[in-house]
Amino acid sequence: MNVRRRRISGIAVTAVAALGLGTLSACSGDSAAAGNTDKFDVVASFYPMAFLAEQIGGDHVNVTSLTAPGQEPHDLEVSTKQRAQLEESDAALFLKGLQPAVDEAVTQSGIKTKIDAATLTSLEAHGDEAGGHAEEEHAGDEHGHDHDHGDEAGGKDPHIWLDPVKYAEVAEGVGKAFEKADPDHAADYRKNTEALVKRLGELNTKFETGLKDTRTRVFITTHAAFGYLAERYGLTEEAISGLDPESEPSAARIKELEKTARADGVSTVFYETLVSDKTARTVAKDAKLKTDVLDPIEGITGKSRGDDYFQVMEANLKALQTALGAK
Repeated sequence: MNVRRRRISGIAVTAVAALGLGTLSACSGDSAAAGNTDKFDVVASFYPMAFLAEQIGGDHVNVTSLTAPGQEPHDLEVSTKQRAQLEESDAALFLKGLQPAVDEAVTQSGIKTKIDAATLTSLEAHGDEAGGHAEEEHAGDEHGHDHDHGDEAGGKDPHIWLDPVKYAEVAEGVGKAFEKADPDHAADYRKNTEALVKRLGELNTKFETGLKDTRTRVFITTHAAFGYLAERYGLTEEAISGLDPESEPSAARIKELEKTARADGVSTVFYETLVSDKTARTVAKDAKLKTDVLDPIEGITGKSRGDDYFQVMEANLKALQTALGAK
C-alpha cells in the first residue's frame, strides 16, 4: 500500500528484491515482500508485535517480522535488507528497550508511522525478583545483584505482553494508530481491536481464577520475563538471571534460589524454548526440583505449546497451576 513511494537507492532496491527472509504475511503461510503491496504494510519487531498487527489488521495488512521464528529476539541484528524493508513499509511496530538494534533502525528510517508499544502502557523496573513480596524485601540486594539491568530501557522491564491487561492496553493503542494511518479501513481496525481486547480480558479472568488459590505463590524462571504477570496475579517470580536471558548467575544467586525453594515450597524450575535450559536444569538438579516450560512467547516454533499467543498463554497457566499447587 505504501503511499509515500519514496525514491530509494539502487542498493536498497536490490536488497528489497532479494528479500526472502521467511517471514509470514498476516493472512498466509507464504513469504511476502515487506512493502509496496496493495495492503497496509507493517514491519513488526518480533512475534508479540506481529501478532497484534495481524489480529488488529486482519485482511487489510501485510505483516513482516524482523525476528525469524526460533530466533532469540534480544540477539537480533538488523540487516541491510531489513532496513530496506522498513523504508518500503507503511508502519513499524516495535517495543523500545527490548531490541536495541531495532530501536536504532526504526529511529534512522524515514518510515512515516512508528508505533512504540512501550509508550502505550506503563513500564516498571524489574530484576531477579518481581511481584508479590519482591519490592518489599529487595529494595537493596545484599548479594550484589543488579536488579535494574540498564541494558533494557534504562532498567524498565519490556515484557509487557505477558500481562494480558497491559497487552490489551497496547492493542488499543495499536488499533488507534492503524486507524489514523489507514483511515479507509478504520472501522475494521476498531472492530478487530475490540474483539482482541475482549479475548485478552477473558484470558485475564482465566489467570485470576486459575491462580487464586495455590499452595505457594513463588516460582523460579530462567530469566526475569514474568514480572508483570507475577504482579498481576499476586505471585513472586524468582529469576536465575535478570532481564537478559544470556546473563550468567553468580554462585551466591544459585544458593539464594535453593534457600528460597526450600522456604517457599517451590517445586519447579521453569526454562524456555528459545534459550539454553542448561542452567535451569543444573539449578533444579542441585535443589532436587522438577523442570518445566514457562514460555515468554518471544517467538512461536515447533517446540511451542500452542500455535499462537493465546494457546501458549493457556499452556503457561496450566504449567503454573501445576507448579504452584493450584487448588
